[in-house]
Amino acid sequence: MIRFILADLRRLWAGSVVVVLLVGLATALGVSVILQERALRLGSARAADRFDLVIGAGGSETQLVLSSVFLQPSALPLMSGDVLARLTADPRVEWAAPVGFGDSFSGYPIVGTTRALTETISGGFFEGRVFTSEGEAVVGSSVDLAIGSEIKPMHGTVDTGGHTHTELAYHVTGRLLPTGTAWDRAILVPIQAVWHIHGLEAGEEHEHDHTAEADRPEGAVHAEGAGEDADHHAEADPHAGLNENWTTQTPGLPAILVKPKTIADAYKLRQDYRDGTTIAVFPGEVLTNLYATLGDAKQILVAVASGAQGLVAASLILVTVIHIGQRRRQIGALRAFGAPRGAIFGIVWLEFFVLVAAGVGLGFALGYGAALVLSGFFSQSSGVSLPVGFAREDAALAMILLAFTAALAALPAVLAYRQPPAQALRG
Repeated sequence: MIRFILADLRRLWAGSVVVVLLVGLATALGVSVILQERALRLGSARAADRFDLVIGAGGSETQLVLSSVFLQPSALPLMSGDVLARLTADPRVEWAAPVGFGDSFSGYPIVGTTRALTETISGGFFEGRVFTSEGEAVVGSSVDLAIGSEIKPMHGTVDTGGHTHTELAYHVTGRLLPTGTAWDRAILVPIQAVWHIHGLEAGEEHEHDHTAEADRPEGAVHAEGAGEDADHHAEADPHAGLNENWTTQTPGLPAILVKPKTIADAYKLRQDYRDGTTIAVFPGEVLTNLYATLGDAKQILVAVASGAQGLVAASLILVTVIHIGQRRRQIGALRAFGAPRGAIFGIVWLEFFVLVAAGVGLGFALGYGAALVLSGFFSQSSGVSLPVGFAREDAALAMILLAFTAALAALPAVLAYRQPPAQALRG
């Protein structure tokens, strides 16, 4: 029987290849959607796990997390600098690090922050050391800059017509270990230097012009000094030491990343700083709402993939029925030479099952490959590592597809089984 099936497949190799490809492409669509959604969910969750609590001015919680954790450019309102002073003096806080956005270099975002965050975000340095003066910078593991490289910050990005700051150039002093987050593509500099470049001094009165912010091109957000005249800059000294003792006169901030001492402290701080003027969020909690949205989108895409698979299955049934009709003489000859009906059923069923099962296997391989490629593109652009891999539920999906294939293969087998040999030979 096996030899007969192999010979038949070799004789009809072109049609067999088409069947395998049709099934493979339909299966790959559904598999790639499942794997990519899972990779995005796991990758973003791992990235958010590095940050316990994020505090910002009133506004969108989702945008606050996307900007501060995933470093997506956006116009964030500024909160009063005395929030940072209160947090650093709070006994429930291990450290509180301000973050300032708006500048870039060669497509990498420049983030103003503190030594505490820089030293802890990745768990250590791959090479070099943390910055100790205003003219020094630390780069993430994916930033293509060597130790000692010069960085001239650009306000905004090239795409949005940003201009290069001439007040200060940073020099790289260290490279962080990989984190699998967007911070691997970030350039970390002292926030004190960022304030000086953009004309913000401790104790300086300033206002945040929301109208001017809204009129700016996306990506050209100047969160640290929004509303300030671009020509108004303070003198920046690259050799100036760092002062991270925050006071009530600290300039306005778009976001503060907080490391509470205990879980209980985290919940208390979250409650205390949700007072209308500020919002405090757990990044993982915000991502849960995003996962729900992703789940709805996933269901739609899976439904589309299932519809494509249903169309392929219907096409295969039609082709197979036609194929059985064309093989009536061959089936009749086998019956005339004494082949039992069970053998005819087994030959036709196994031949069809092998083709479709091969297509399902090809589909899983193609779906995995497509998810890897898509995740690679996403990781390269965002810095977030997306782990693509199969889970236990994927094995259940494969078994369901194979069971459906077995049932589907029974239809042409029954048609062949029920053909009388005399009638088949007359056809």
